[in-house]
Amino acid sequence: MSEIKDHCGVFGIFNFAEDSPAKSIYYGLFALQHRGQESAGIAISDGQQIKLYKAMGLVNQVFNEDILRELSGKIGLGHVRYSTTGSSIVANAQPIVVETPYGTIALAHNGNLINAQELRSELKRKGVKFSGTTDSEVMAQMIAVSKKDNLEAAITDAFKHCRGGYSVVILSKDNLIAVRDPNGIRPLSIGKMETGFVVSSETCALDILGAQFVRDVANGEMVIIDQEGLHSRTWKMGEREALCVFEFIYFARPDSVINGRNLYEARFDMGKYLAKEHPIEADMIIPVPESGIPAAIGYSAESKIPYGEGLIKNRYIGRTFIQPNQEIREMGVRVKLNPIRDAVRGKKVVVIDDSIVRGTTSRQIIRLIREAGAREVHMRISSPPNLNPCFYGIDTATRAELIAANLSIEGIRKYLEADSLGYLSLKSLVRAISLPNKNLCMACLNGDYPVKIPEKLQSLKLLFK
Repeated sequence: MSEIKDHCGVFGIFNFAEDSPAKSIYYGLFALQHRGQESAGIAISDGQQIKLYKAMGLVNQVFNEDILRELSGKIGLGHVRYSTTGSSIVANAQPIVVETPYGTIALAHNGNLINAQELRSELKRKGVKFSGTTDSEVMAQMIAVSKKDNLEAAITDAFKHCRGGYSVVILSKDNLIAVRDPNGIRPLSIGKMETGFVVSSETCALDILGAQFVRDVANGEMVIIDQEGLHSRTWKMGEREALCVFEFIYFARPDSVINGRNLYEARFDMGKYLAKEHPIEADMIIPVPESGIPAAIGYSAESKIPYGEGLIKNRYIGRTFIQPNQEIREMGVRVKLNPIRDAVRGKKVVVIDDSIVRGTTSRQIIRLIREAGAREVHMRISSPPNLNPCFYGIDTATRAELIAANLSIEGIRKYLEADSLGYLSLKSLVRAISLPNKNLCMACLNGDYPVKIPEKLQSLKLLFK
């Protein structure tokens, strides 16, 4: 699946030792690169001032040894970005640095506010000047205009006005503060090293530093890390926990763990249940790399149909959805994926992918495999149909563009030009994730939005047909 824009990745370190964490943050962001490929940034506090460097591009394009050496200090945070709000310009890259009554702060944010425009208008009436167009800057400025006595109280005051899904890391000259939205829609984890603490959007970034996973930041929790250690308090609880189901389906790396569930194992089980629900006689199971691999292995294990590589991915090309128009997007699929002709020629193959959004990429993949000589091409999707757009930090299409919102399963099959098509059921998806469905946000699949969506946003995105 390559038609949904990721949200972002956040990473922070509080280092008790004298060593600067900039290089460690660099490696942490490198591990989170899959969550954002438009821009990268690092902010570091040396106890007196906050130094910032950010630019457009991948982590290894933005930073070098000289830049990292200049970012000296003991506390820092970093960010990789895809734009879910705000255009792709360096002014919208993060971290966002603002002056506040509590000193300079840097803020890095993963998610989306559904009332950002309302808050922005209110801030403008108060005389706030914005340098960019992101809701992350709105959050930072909300803290800056608070009249509370200290930074922690100001953060609580500001975020009580923020509605949506978000995990945020905030850097002051002395502290690192991690905050998760009241419903816990966007993930955030805590790790411990010998010399300090780490917070990250995913545990895979803890592993690269050898940090020991401590726990996830709870929904509605604020975690403050200072020279004395880690402190925690609940700032606001939502009606229910509602972790984004697409973290399990697609976004998080398969070597990460969220809410105690290993992503590889969850996706393997999705493939296993998919084979039970939609069996087929075939010669070969092939994944759409990379996201379809664990489910394809699970499907193969359950069905006893041999697993094999039928598509080779060019790992040096960006994801196809960043292309500016449909014609170039479809050419991007051919550049990105190439079939192994001898592997698929004359065979009945089952193609496993994690989801279908618009369907254009899936149709192109099926055509490629047929052109390579496959006798039959059957499509199996390790998640239910994607029926609704997301408002909490994933840049999905409008309902008019979501193929499952406008066509029946048979209609989708015909559009894809597949010999058969099967989606995983919602019940089996929840079973594979091994979390109660009441603790998951599955709005994109069932329309149950845990945070009420304003009518204006619904008319623009949800109900637009």
